[in-house]
Amino acid sequence: MRSILVKACREGGFAYFLNTGIPQAEVDSMFEWSRKLFSLPNKAKMLAAHPKEIWKNRGYTRFGREQFPQEEFDASELAAIRKPNVVPQESFDIGRDNSPRVSNVWLPEEVLPGFRDAASAFFDTCRQFELEKLLPALSLGLGLPGGGEFLENMHGKGDNQIRLLHYPATPAETFASDAAMMFEVESPSGSGNFVPAPPIPGTVAFNTADLLTRLSNGTLISTLHRVRAPPNDGTGMIRERFSIPYFINPDEDIVVDCLPGCWGEDKPKKYEPVQGWAYIDTRIEATY
Repeated sequence: MRSILVKACREGGFAYFLNTGIPQAEVDSMFEWSRKLFSLPNKAKMLAAHPKEIWKNRGYTRFGREQFPQEEFDASELAAIRKPNVVPQESFDIGRDNSPRVSNVWLPEEVLPGFRDAASAFFDTCRQFELEKLLPALSLGLGLPGGGEFLENMHGKGDNQIRLLHYPATPAETFASDAAMMFEVESPSGSGNFVPAPPIPGTVAFNTADLLTRLSNGTLISTLHRVRAPPNDGTGMIRERFSIPYFINPDEDIVVDCLPGCWGEDKPKKYEPVQGWAYIDTRIEATY
């Protein structure tokens, strides 16, 4: 299993992960909580508004605040290419409750009773999957020293993030002919060809992403992905969509440098070392 996962990350940057240990009933419940959250009036949702500091990526982000940097985050070029997100979306970001760096921003309990407890419990469930399944599989598959514990030691504090995402039902005419609401990934990486990646019950869709590409010196690739419109069903509306990504970050004091075995005389380092949270903050700021 571990070699298959790493092979998928080498070749495509995405993989479906089976046997996660995450009960499907708990996933379904969290999607229902997400639906309840985004069904609240705007005034209620803004009681947990995203802080004014962009890097404090917690709480509710209203429609239109995020922008896509076109996979480009060089500060000198960002202003020239960023544009409003053409797919309307709103989001709610949650991290660990005891973080000394970034505090969660919660709705008052009376606004959505039970939401905080449910979201915190789901965060813990995702964290358990990370520690018991995902990180050991990647560590062993990459042949890292210390076996399955190598990557776990870089992620000991759980400075991670759950994002509840909502794309509302929208008139099809709002979008360009090739826009909107179905998740796709580029296959193979760099080809420009995108294929649907529909949700499969009982699995997690795993995305290598840029930080793991840096750690692996390009061994594991970060693949472009996008959200597009499904075929028009004749109603003139694009149906609403919900998504719950879980972002795995290294501890804030970790320097992100090339992993052992991923570089050498015949494979020099492609990336300079970078402080983990400094890099993540840069990426977050590129989306606002």
